[in-house]
Amino acid sequence: MNVPPQVMMNKPSSQKAPQSDVQEIDLMALIGALLDRKLFIFLVTAVFTLCGIAFALFSTPIYQATAMIQVEEKSGSVPGFDDVSGMFESTSAAVTEIELLKSRSVLGEAVDALKLDIVVEPNIFPMIGGRAFRGYYAKQLGDLAPAKFGASSYAWGGEQVDIFKFEVPNYAIDSEFTLVALENAEVALFDSQGEQVVSGPVGQQLERGPFMLTVKTLIARPGTEFTLVKRDRLNTILDLQADISASEKGKDSGIINLAYQHSDAAYAQRVLDKVGNIYVRRNVERNSAEAQKSLDFLSVQLPEVKQQLEAAEQRFNNYKVKQKSVDISLETQGVLTQVVELDTKLQELELKRLELGRKFKENHPTYQGMLEQIAVVKDQKRKLTSDVSNLPQTQQELLRLTRDVEVNNEIYTLLLGKTQELDIVRAGTVGNVRVIDSAEVNRSKPVKPKKALIVVMATMLGGMLAVAIVLIQRALHRGIEDPGDIEALGIPVYASVPYSEYQDKLTGFGKARKGKTGKAKSILAVDNPADLSIEAMRSLRTSLHFAMLEAKNNIIAISGPSPGVGKSFISVNLATVLAQSGKKVLIIDADLRKGYLQTQFGMQWEEGLSDYLSNRLTLEQITKSSSVEGLDVITRGQIPPNPSELLMHENFTRLISEVKGKYDLVIIDTPPILAVTDPAIVSAHAGSTLLVTRYGQTHAKELEVTRSRFEQNGIDIKGVVFNGVLRKASNAYGYYGYYYNYEYKSDK
Repeated sequence: MNVPPQVMMNKPSSQKAPQSDVQEIDLMALIGALLDRKLFIFLVTAVFTLCGIAFALFSTPIYQATAMIQVEEKSGSVPGFDDVSGMFESTSAAVTEIELLKSRSVLGEAVDALKLDIVVEPNIFPMIGGRAFRGYYAKQLGDLAPAKFGASSYAWGGEQVDIFKFEVPNYAIDSEFTLVALENAEVALFDSQGEQVVSGPVGQQLERGPFMLTVKTLIARPGTEFTLVKRDRLNTILDLQADISASEKGKDSGIINLAYQHSDAAYAQRVLDKVGNIYVRRNVERNSAEAQKSLDFLSVQLPEVKQQLEAAEQRFNNYKVKQKSVDISLETQGVLTQVVELDTKLQELELKRLELGRKFKENHPTYQGMLEQIAVVKDQKRKLTSDVSNLPQTQQELLRLTRDVEVNNEIYTLLLGKTQELDIVRAGTVGNVRVIDSAEVNRSKPVKPKKALIVVMATMLGGMLAVAIVLIQRALHRGIEDPGDIEALGIPVYASVPYSEYQDKLTGFGKARKGKTGKAKSILAVDNPADLSIEAMRSLRTSLHFAMLEAKNNIIAISGPSPGVGKSFISVNLATVLAQSGKKVLIIDADLRKGYLQTQFGMQWEEGLSDYLSNRLTLEQITKSSSVEGLDVITRGQIPPNPSELLMHENFTRLISEVKGKYDLVIIDTPPILAVTDPAIVSAHAGSTLLVTRYGQTHAKELEVTRSRFEQNGIDIKGVVFNGVLRKASNAYGYYGYYYNYEYKSDK
């Protein structure tokens, strides 16, 4: 049989298009799919943009406090005391100082000093409360913003609370408590279960068992609630370590930049200032530690030396009184001078040895050299002592007593001078770090959120998400949108029927509900014969004229894979245009379960096909004339309990034999083949069987199963009517973009 000419379906050439063309078509189809859903993409993008704007406007701003610290290579020395202070000079790399600055010791002291482990925040009205609270500026201390919406338990602006002390047992660490402002400057504390823990006036220590609370100041209207938390001290320190950033500006510059971010600008500035001050103070203490240790040693030695001097002076005076003012000889005086010098020198060397002992090990060359010097002085002292033994006994005793007095006096003077020198060094130590810039916060420019960036990112995210949804839906959606996909299965497409908006008016459905079974109250071919869908029906009529030349009879069975593809619409309007061309046509509603052809013809379903098949009525009684000249209708009749069995009865065969001779064409509207077996029964009597598929709804696999179901019953599908074709950007390119008819009206 020759392939029938099809006005609506100009089949493409069998030659394959070049690969580049295929790729171009695919790309254009993707772009077209995005253009088809441009409204959806715009709405999703707009929603994300609005959400980004709302987030940027109502999110809590984060402020950043910054400070700068300089790390010098060496500590400065005190003029005139280089020999003393030189022992205490030190160098420190910036990286080392950064680690010291962020140590738990330094931050722990800051946490304790500022009570950072006590967190108190006012309860803010959801969503808009934060912006209202931050936007209120009190003209004078104590002014409060009026409560909105009658929500007086929330803070609306100006509320302040200062907690001096808050102690809880270990099990209540990190638990949330509610602090409520009461009348007459009193407060009440409630736990998470709503039970009152303590209550009393502001400024007094409130105790109850292990709970202790002291509210230093409170500015809030009665009923205002605050959330109070006693945090774990170690976790507070670790969080502060993570939040404070410290970095060296440039390589080996010795300049450390500090930064700390927080929603409260004053809080961030206060914390960073305290950390910097503690660090600088500790650095000074560390650099003056050597001098302090020497001072501690000398503070112990000075009283002992002073007692020894006083005792020596007392013994010397007592001896002179006893001997009645004995004078020391010139020889003894010379020995005495040498002994005093040696003892004084020996004491100085011992002091230096002690100082070196704190810096070096005993086997260090410097320390060993000091020991050798001490040994030499001691040897000289022993030789001088042996010379003293040659003096008279009186002179020896007088020499000993005088030596003790003068040596102790020299040692005392030496230690006293060293103490003063070290005290000056300690007091003048400034450390090798100093604060260049104290903590400051730019309150006019919070670092977070980046409002413009948030809006841009939200818009981009919305756009990308919308595009991704469209592409994913396209990838997952297997509905046929190209007649070429049908012909690729080996089934010819007889017509592509455009989607009719006018038909929606007849059914009462909108385009958003396409795919639903609409029960039109009239016939589109009668109400709007110039509709593009009806022009497609006329093209189908032409194609069928040639296709049925070799058919066994003039019976046309119309079916589809699933409900809602538009079988009844195609059947009724095809029958109408056939009748309008001068043919005598009969349309039969063979859907004995849900047939509704009677609604389009303004008839009742009674006295129909089921009544004839059950021998209740004759053919003449069930055949009804329609408003279309030459078109008769047989409705479904009463819904029987056994539709398939009725269609298999010989009465249906007899019906076909009678009507095919009386009419030029008989069109039988059947139910979907994948739902019931009725279409296979009816199509066995038909000379031609057409399938109706719907644009974007019928799947290729579904169509394959439909054809297989008919072939199993020995029925050959004549062709497919592609119904409900939409003009989309995604199918506006390529051969099949022209399946959608052009509107071609007569001039008025």
